[in-house]
Amino acid sequence: MKTDIEPIKKTNENLHKQVVYQVFTRLFGNTNSTNKPWGTIEENGVGKFSDFTDKALKEIKDLGVTYIWYTGIPHHDVITDYTKYGISNDDPDVVKGRAGSPYAVKDYYNVDPDLAENPENRLEEFKALIERTHKAGLKVIIDIVPNHVARNYNSLSKPEGVEDFGAKDDTTVVYNVNNNFYYNPGEAFKVPNWRDGYKPLGGEHNQLLDGKFKESPAKWTGNGSRASQPDMNDWYETVKINYGISPEGHKDFNELPEGFENEDYTKHFKFWQDKTVPDSWIKFKDIALYWLGFGVDGFRYDMAEMVPVEFWSYMNSNIKMKNSDAFLLAEVYNPSLYRDYIKKGKMDYLYDKVQLYDTIKHIMQGHGSTDYIPKIQEDLKDIEHHMLHFLENHDEQRIASPEFAGNSKKGQPAMVVSATISTSPTMIYFGQELGEPGDEDAGFGKPSRTSIYDYIGVPHVQRWVNNKQFDGGNSLKEEKTLRDFYKRLLNITIKSSALAENYEDIHHYNRQHTEWYNDQVLSFVRWSDTEKLIVVSNFNPDNTYGFELQLPQDIISKWGLNDGDYQVKDQLYNQYQSTLKVHNHHATMRIDIKPLESFILKIN
Repeated sequence: MKTDIEPIKKTNENLHKQVVYQVFTRLFGNTNSTNKPWGTIEENGVGKFSDFTDKALKEIKDLGVTYIWYTGIPHHDVITDYTKYGISNDDPDVVKGRAGSPYAVKDYYNVDPDLAENPENRLEEFKALIERTHKAGLKVIIDIVPNHVARNYNSLSKPEGVEDFGAKDDTTVVYNVNNNFYYNPGEAFKVPNWRDGYKPLGGEHNQLLDGKFKESPAKWTGNGSRASQPDMNDWYETVKINYGISPEGHKDFNELPEGFENEDYTKHFKFWQDKTVPDSWIKFKDIALYWLGFGVDGFRYDMAEMVPVEFWSYMNSNIKMKNSDAFLLAEVYNPSLYRDYIKKGKMDYLYDKVQLYDTIKHIMQGHGSTDYIPKIQEDLKDIEHHMLHFLENHDEQRIASPEFAGNSKKGQPAMVVSATISTSPTMIYFGQELGEPGDEDAGFGKPSRTSIYDYIGVPHVQRWVNNKQFDGGNSLKEEKTLRDFYKRLLNITIKSSALAENYEDIHHYNRQHTEWYNDQVLSFVRWSDTEKLIVVSNFNPDNTYGFELQLPQDIISKWGLNDGDYQVKDQLYNQYQSTLKVHNHHATMRIDIKPLESFILKIN
């Protein structure tokens, strides 16, 4: 049952839309183009914190970005030897790739040593990056992965009084409310059986690579597998965190009272003050507050729906009490859980993947219909501001990959719709604005998305980086043209008052009343007191369409349009113009729209 979402407070942040630039930190500034499969850090190179220079950050901000999500920051397992810095080697039997999964965190109180010029000073170097980012006018997001940690979690940097995950667990039992992990007493962990020709490190000899990893008793695996020998397709490099839910599903913690979803974060914070909560809750709350104190402005929560919503009430209310403007973004894929995680869990934003992203992807691939998009917006009407939009991220295929659309230009109408149809933030993934196809054979996993597990160069990004000039000096013409499109679009979104306020579908009205208008085109209107926009996009890669676009009577009334002619002009390229003719409660406008073209038409 839907209930009203608490009103969005008109702070400076939500007077305009926000744009998040996700960047895989270790790949951004890497200028090495060797790209040897399973290549070492010496062979393939790696990007550093220092590659985010003032110039680089200025260019990112000028793209139309307000937040930068530095992906892969917390210290995770890597194969590179850092023992001279007091860091233990990680076992390739339980590490994905050579650079390791950023979602197998080994030490939450430090950062990936790969990213530092001097690994001994890696925290100081990250602190300096945060300061440079803030100086550039951008805010910083990093990952917190609450559902699981690396099998060999061991914090070298934890503050005084902080205990490691599992340090005080009772390992003689499967479950205890204050254990951080679940166990299989009497059973030792076994490395998965590899199939289909897969071998860790591509089969290279490594003295730690012996088909064994010492863990006794065995812990449950991150994706929930209870087997002491997980499958190779399980998240075998991680272990599941226990949040006080028994193996039978019983919650050993307080649940929120009836109707409490309508209370604000201050009430949620107060609710937990006199409650006893599981130890894992406290550990992750302390981690979040540590990074807030470090200067981080928000978090992206990996697989948040695998963690109970009551924990999020506790966690996020603690965060908001320290920084009410903290940006809290969660990976939640089950639409039936959206409202709970926003209202009860106090999330600011969730991925709009299952509905908008998946639908737009089908249209871009040539077997979908724009008729479904207005229905999605109607279904999410009460929470539309909280549903972050994207077309690429580190988990998804690149638009230009053959497995997705095979052509970055097919992303242009989709990007216009994604970025302008709601008040929610927009996210793009580094290289998306350059048409990166993600076809590098890095080692672990298959091409179509840029590797997050190996040392690799990203060719389209490298051409734009241009030996760290960050000026696109080596970019191909089509890459420069695409980046110019993204820059124009994103800057419109962060400056427009209309895109932060009202929306109404006009697509279905035109499907019923307008000749030659079809389900490869989408149209809608956005407006504020000072700005009126009509957005029209053509998803067809081959056909130009011409039609007399119509505005429904209620829009004519809401916009206060008197009879007469109104000039409209496209805001993306300031070239296309038309005339909106209003007469006797009818409003029509000639549209001629080329393949993959979009207009953001402003009424003068």
